[in-house]
Amino acid sequence: MEAARAEGHAMKTSLFIMLGLTVVIAIGLRWREERVAALRPVAPARRRGFLAAQKHRLNRWLTAATLAALTTLLVLGGLHWLRVWQGG
Repeated sequence: MEAARAEGHAMKTSLFIMLGLTVVIAIGLRWREERVAALRPVAPARRRGFLAAQKHRLNRWLTAATLAALTTLLVLGGLHWLRVWQGG
């Protein structure tokens, strides 16, 4: 019973880490997009339609979630294997 409870806490922890990383990465991606747009030479601004803007936004969040999931897997998986190799 205690092992199942500890495993549940680890799952919640990894989900919170992924959620936090997703938000941080999405903010970083948005900042990067704005910075790259500001550094480009001035060109006539083309307005995107509503659906195109929402698709772009969804793409940013999916990219952030994917990177957060990979980072969490690598970090927590690496920590797990370090513990296994140390015999604990």
